[in-house]
Amino acid sequence: MSDDQEYFGIDDVPPVMPIESDPEESLDEVREAALRAGLSDYDLTDEDLATLAGEEIETEPELPTLAIIGRPNVGKSTLVNRILGRRVAVVEDTPGVTRDRVSYRAEWSGRDFMLMDTGGWEAKVEGLDLSVAQQAEVAIDMADAILFVVDVTVGPTASDEHVVRLLRAAKKPVVLIANKSDGPQAELEAAALWNLGLGEPHPVSALHGRGMGDMLDAAIGVLPTEMPEVEIDPDAPRRIALVGRPNVGKSSLLNQLAGENRVVVDEVAGTTRDPVDEIVEIGERRWTLVDTAGIRRRVHMTKGADFYASLRTGAAIDRTEVALVLLDASTPLTDQDTRVIGQVVDAGRAMVLVFNKWDLVGEDERFLLERSIEQDLVQLSWAPRVNLSARTGWHTNRLIPAIDLALGSWDQRIATGRLNAFLGELVAEHPHPVRSGKQPKILFATQASNRPPRFVIFASGFLEPTYRRFIERRLREAFGFEGTPIQVSVRVRERRKRR
Repeated sequence: MSDDQEYFGIDDVPPVMPIESDPEESLDEVREAALRAGLSDYDLTDEDLATLAGEEIETEPELPTLAIIGRPNVGKSTLVNRILGRRVAVVEDTPGVTRDRVSYRAEWSGRDFMLMDTGGWEAKVEGLDLSVAQQAEVAIDMADAILFVVDVTVGPTASDEHVVRLLRAAKKPVVLIANKSDGPQAELEAAALWNLGLGEPHPVSALHGRGMGDMLDAAIGVLPTEMPEVEIDPDAPRRIALVGRPNVGKSSLLNQLAGENRVVVDEVAGTTRDPVDEIVEIGERRWTLVDTAGIRRRVHMTKGADFYASLRTGAAIDRTEVALVLLDASTPLTDQDTRVIGQVVDAGRAMVLVFNKWDLVGEDERFLLERSIEQDLVQLSWAPRVNLSARTGWHTNRLIPAIDLALGSWDQRIATGRLNAFLGELVAEHPHPVRSGKQPKILFATQASNRPPRFVIFASGFLEPTYRRFIERRLREAFGFEGTPIQVSVRVRERRKRR
């Protein structure tokens, strides 16, 4: 076998008729089989073997969420630590230590669930305390069941009464916790919490562990036993989300693509609050366009409706297939724009960068603007870019080819033999640098999944981040992947010890 022949590519499916077999294809099948055989010298897990066999890696089923709600300093974080059996939540005898929603995986009586710790909820607060209270309200909306914690030494307060109204409106199962019940007298005082109308109060002491078993039994009893599965219709129109900071023209673009005024457009930023799904026909094909609220500077600094709008926009990105990230060509790129782009990449969605309001840029300024964009988005050179005007419709006809390109890359799969032939050439030309006298060897690689494309490389040692990025860049050069993030992970496996 010559050196040139050794690195030819192959296709996934071997030829049906032996007479018509492709010699290049057969050559790489032999090479792939040889590489797989060499893996037998290394310790591989069952997951490794499933990945090598091309099996779909099953994701863990979604777990029900149990949220802990209550006003500040009632012992919510102490309760979290007691349930988990370890100190993970910061506890201090000062109100307001916990501010964000934090989730932990927990288990009781053989049931796994997610335990969500929240900041204290209070009515009529401003600033940071308002954001903390809003996070707690979001937790109520996200949870499958609630642990409502009341300080039995203080009794129900006006804030507790407000929380009760929120819980009744949410119509979620609630387990009432009478915390700090450190003795018989406190347990008698806990009976007064029946007046809240949330059912039987469970006296516990999160600090000392008293009553935890009965309380957790009650909590497990109200959690759903099975989580609903989300079914995806393969024949449904593909979903396109229009995302970006406020007032970049998302609603105007949707109306332009739909050919009519489907959503409200106004110069005032923040007109759109809820994601709006619209079925539109573009180029004799049906698409689902999702107009979203603008993602503001920082979610925890927003208030009221804008706060919830930002959260719903994040959920819309998770449910979409390709995101059109709208940027205002008439203004410099902002941190908000970068944050939106990062959110799409982190979600693993295909992406097209859309520079709207291009008609507002003068002819003399466009060259400088192009240079500035290339510098600011140098790490996103793989994303297709369309310059257009949503107001006039100029160049909107270029969107569908860019979307098709991004979705095609997002769906793309590379045959294992072809992938390893590519890596063989790459490593021969540019081997991994030697570190501390050692040089890791790439043993085998496979594409574990698509949407987005995810590659798993089996190696004899750790691959440096710079070398991983080099592999990612060369993958794009060799196979395209325009418009989609790709993920490259490495599994280090040691050689079996000889007996």
